[in-house]
Amino acid sequence: MLDLGRLRALHAVAVHGSVGAAATALGYTPSAVSQQIAKLERETRTTLLERSGRGVRLTDDAHQLAATARQLLALVEEAEVRIEERRGRPAGRLAIGCFASAARGLMPRALAELARIHPDVDARLTEVDPHVSIDLVARGVIDLAVAHDWDIAPLPVPPGVEQAVIGDDLCDILVHRDHPLAARESVRREELAAERWISQPPGTVCHDWLTRTLRATGFEPLIVHQAEENHTQVALVAAGLGIALVPRLGRGALPPEVVPVRLDPMPTRRLHAMWRTGAARRPAIRETVRTLQELWPGIAAVGDSCAGP
Repeated sequence: MLDLGRLRALHAVAVHGSVGAAATALGYTPSAVSQQIAKLERETRTTLLERSGRGVRLTDDAHQLAATARQLLALVEEAEVRIEERRGRPAGRLAIGCFASAARGLMPRALAELARIHPDVDARLTEVDPHVSIDLVARGVIDLAVAHDWDIAPLPVPPGVEQAVIGDDLCDILVHRDHPLAARESVRREELAAERWISQPPGTVCHDWLTRTLRATGFEPLIVHQAEENHTQVALVAAGLGIALVPRLGRGALPPEVVPVRLDPMPTRRLHAMWRTGAARRPAIRETVRTLQELWPGIAAVGDSCAGP
């Protein structure tokens, strides 16, 4: 009889591509994941992982076993959903993937509130890019994703995944206080052709929105600095190294050197909660989504108060 926990470890390595990334997703240490795989190799009497440079790769047998593990984990999830549904109250482990600024500005309050009203729910958060988190939901690696998209760059939702809107997050242009735009109440996109930009790296939702939007006005944005963290972008603006488009969620109070200016029309990004269709009946997911939606107006109001006059 194959051990389900060891199959789960193999499935995580197959999905995430490395032992270290699988360990992070599962909440284990890399050595614990390696031990699980080694025991599974002894059980199956076959080699599952082979060295490849500084990492590992799955053998053909491992890929076959990982595909079977995915099917078994889906059956286990269905059984857990039915049990939780019969109990009529949220319970069990809930793996949540969330992008960085929501992990900082939204999830701490949401997780604390969820723990207060539903102590039987063991919610566990992993910070992950929206593009990745949706794929992890579809594959059954996490139960719930908090993701975002923009009006001109909607996130594709794969079959078998459902979603609900949490709310809209407003965004401002951030400039140094000595910048000519700092005295303006608003600025149009066409006026930004000559600016030096600070942006997230290519492949992220925010970078895609910025490049597509500015190209639509007839110019290529000059991106001189790239930083994943919004706080890093704010620090670069404070040093006078460029301007940035930064959402309000999780941004916090701005330093005195940085001035927010409204971009006309004002860009917004929409936050979504996403889960697998097969888990839609699960009370823990329904209650988590409800909690996020109820908390959002207060979270958004705090972000607005940090945006300046």
